Amino acid sequence: MSFITTTDNVSLYYKDWGTGRPVLLSHGWPLSADMWDEQMLSLANAGYRVIAFDRRGFGRSSQPWEGYDYDRFADDIAELIEALDLKDVTLVGFSMGGGDVSRYIARHGEARVHSLVLLGAVTPLFIRTEDHPFGPDKPFFDALRAALHTDNAQFLKDFAPVFFGKNHGQTVSDGALAHFLQLGLQAGLKAKIASTAAFSETDFRPDMAKITVPTLIIHGDDDQVVPIEGTGSLAAEMIQNATLKVYPGAPHGFTVTHQTELTKDLLAFLAV
Repeated sequence: MSFITTTDNVSLYYKDWGTGRPVLLSHGWPLSADMWDEQMLSLANAGYRVIAFDRRGFGRSSQPWEGYDYDRFADDIAELIEALDLKDVTLVGFSMGGGDVSRYIARHGEARVHSLVLLGAVTPLFIRTEDHPFGPDKPFFDALRAALHTDNAQFLKDFAPVFFGKNHGQTVSDGALAHFLQLGLQAGLKAKIASTAAFSETDFRPDMAKITVPTLIIHGDDDQVVPIEGTGSLAAEMIQNATLKVYPGAPHGFTVTHQTELTKDLLAFLAV
């Protein structure tokens, strides 16, 4: 397996498929690089070099006690990009991963970046605040952390149908639900709990103003996990060179439920 060791001595797992202009994929919570396998295969077959990594604390990467904040997540991406010497890279972030690719640009610039894709992302701000009247409020996330601490496995099993919209009529295989649970259980409990504070409370609004590369934003309008009104729709207004594509009726986990449509849209965007 392929790993890099970060400057704070964390081992990050990555996989690197294909050849061509690079595409770097950042996964959502509580998953790992394996959530991207279908997209990775399609993009690599289309002539791109596709890299996906396990965020610290998730998948096959180390499970340190600290470092679960977006500055560190962005620095991990920077170290991976430097180690692989990626240039003209398209950054793709799903859900929580939309935050770290956005923070990477804000923190490290666009010298190595060709374009950006935000899929069901938590940017620009997930939590409801006085000046952001969208999304869940803090007690919701407090309860989420308590549920994880009490019965991590049952929480993830109950969360999967909401993630994929099965409770709203989406067709999702038993295998996809089992795969979600498998990947979620690979992540460290500390990482899952600590990351909820990061992805819910981090304010990416200043980061949005620093993004100038072409940006594709895709969001489902039936996203029960990261509602579109305060995230995808708002990010499209704040990023100067952004295009918003809304998938009607799509849930949060549209990388699975709308796999064919997503692959087509990614390939069209990458070809520009």
